Amino acid sequence: MALGYVGVLTVRVEMPWVGNLKEKRALVRPVVERLKARFPLTVARLDGLDAHDWEVIGVATLSNDYGWVEETLRMASDFIAREGEYRVVSEEVEINVLGEDGEEED
Repeated sequence: MALGYVGVLTVRVEMPWVGNLKEKRALVRPVVERLKARFPLTVARLDGLDAHDWEVIGVATLSNDYGWVEETLRMASDFIAREGEYRVVSEEVEINVLGEDGEEED
């Protein structure tokens, strides 16, 4: 029996019209902060931190309810796509089972 589920969402956003890192951070950081405040998630800027025109945002959550994890990540994805002045060019969702080892519990 599964103890729970860990869900991870990674989203790559691009903004080729941005000319410097300060301008990019001004677009991405507020979305990341609002996402943290609005949903029960851990959120991080994962990749592209030194690039001025793209970035990868990572989102993670944990629950004993698979449907809740799936729905929360979907809402986070929709929020990221809707809230920022950038283009979402790719996203990936992975949900892993915790504690499923095939052993019977007493």
